[in-house]
Amino acid sequence: MRAFVFPGQGSQKVGMGAELAGASAAAREVFQEIDDALGQHLFALMRDGPEDQLTLTENAQPAIMAHAIAVLRVLEREGGLALSDKAGFVAGHSLGEYTALCAAGAFTLADTARLLKLRGQAMQAAVPVGLGAMCALLGADVDKAQGLAAWAAQGEVCEVANDNDPGQVVLSGHRAAIDRAVAAVKDFEIKRGVLLPVSAPFHSTLMGPAAEAMLEALERTPPGVPGVALYANVTAEPVADPVEIARLLVRQVTNRVRWRESVLAMAGAGVEHFVELGGKVLTPMIARTAPDAQTTSVVSMADIEALAKQL
Repeated sequence: MRAFVFPGQGSQKVGMGAELAGASAAAREVFQEIDDALGQHLFALMRDGPEDQLTLTENAQPAIMAHAIAVLRVLEREGGLALSDKAGFVAGHSLGEYTALCAAGAFTLADTARLLKLRGQAMQAAVPVGLGAMCALLGADVDKAQGLAAWAAQGEVCEVANDNDPGQVVLSGHRAAIDRAVAAVKDFEIKRGVLLPVSAPFHSTLMGPAAEAMLEALERTPPGVPGVALYANVTAEPVADPVEIARLLVRQVTNRVRWRESVLAMAGAGVEHFVELGGKVLTPMIARTAPDAQTTSVVSMADIEALAKQL
């Protein structure tokens, strides 16, 4: 069985999608539809930068989705494949859940772009710049990370935001608490703590205002039934009911991304091949979590052609 997975924030870079757009009308159509939906020249920003504008959360989130869906559309058109025929499940890391749901037909491309633009704006606005932060803990399992977070909080917010793989966990919360956590990693037998270049404390309780914004947005633009079940970040379990999907997308804003558990659960359900579309971030995490599984990252036209032959 195969799962198609979709990357989250941090996988953006200037030049993304340029090769696909030059080689395939299917990719150009995706980028044009998203530009029209957002009323901005997002693809020009993806292709040419500047990097500081592309990295803004409200631009990075729809851009990462646009790139991944362009890869999928080229694969489907050039390879004559249908996702629903080739995937047992879909999953995505944080914003990648929206990409996964778009790929599975639960959201239209235009609605996905608008939802992610709003999500990025709401997450940035939830906490004043400088008040929140995130850090990656390397050589930490989730138990060690939780112990460090509980110590570092000291009356502030410091929480596990991403359980990425057996040796990488991300904390999120107030800047002072995150600084304390990074300084104390050795005391908790953690190899290293690294501050992340993000502008807000994602996936923490500080994101409450953004969760409220997404609740309203998803009431206006509810998901449909996906053609392929989604493994949800919040539960690490499959879901296909649109009402439950919407509820979990709201909870996801303030809750932990249970990526390691999701990968293990998919492997336990029979997934032997994980295909990451539009990035190379999730593939190494999956390899460390489920080393017996096959992993494939698909970004370029050569990647697409190779996967089409394999499928």
